[in-house]
Amino acid sequence: MNAPSDTAAAKPWMSKVLVAAGIYNIVWGALAVLAPVWCFRVVGMEPPNYPELWQCIGMIVGVYGIGYLAAASDPLGHWPITLVGFLGKIFGPIGFAGALLSGRFPVAFGWNIVTNDLVWWLPFAGILLAAWRGRRPGPR
Repeated sequence: MNAPSDTAAAKPWMSKVLVAAGIYNIVWGALAVLAPVWCFRVVGMEPPNYPELWQCIGMIVGVYGIGYLAAASDPLGHWPITLVGFLGKIFGPIGFAGALLSGRFPVAFGWNIVTNDLVWWLPFAGILLAAWRGRRPGPR
C-alpha cells in the first residue's frame, strides 16, 4: 500500500507527538466510555438523553489513539493514519462552531476542542508536510 518511508528523515519529535496523541486519545476515549456524562456536567450542560452515543464517540477517539501509537513507529510511512486524524481535528472544530453559533453548545464545551483538536494541528501538519516532501520526486 505505502512505499517504504525514509525513517531517517522522520524527526524524533514526530514519534513523540504521535505517542502523546495516542495516549491522550486512549485516556479521553476510555473516560468518555466509562463516564459518558462527566464532560457535560463539567461545563454545566444537560447530559445527553442517549449517553451511548457519547460512549461511541469515546470508542472512536480511543481507536484513533491506537492508530497514533502504531503510526509512531514510522511517522512518515504511516502518514495516512495521521491524515485521517488531522481531518477529524479540522472537522470537529467546524461542527463545534456550528453548534456554538446556533446556541446548542456553550463556549465552555470548547475546551474539548482545544485539547482534542487544536493543540494537535501544527504537529500533525508538520508530520504530513514532511511525509509529502519525502514522497515528491526530485530534490528535497
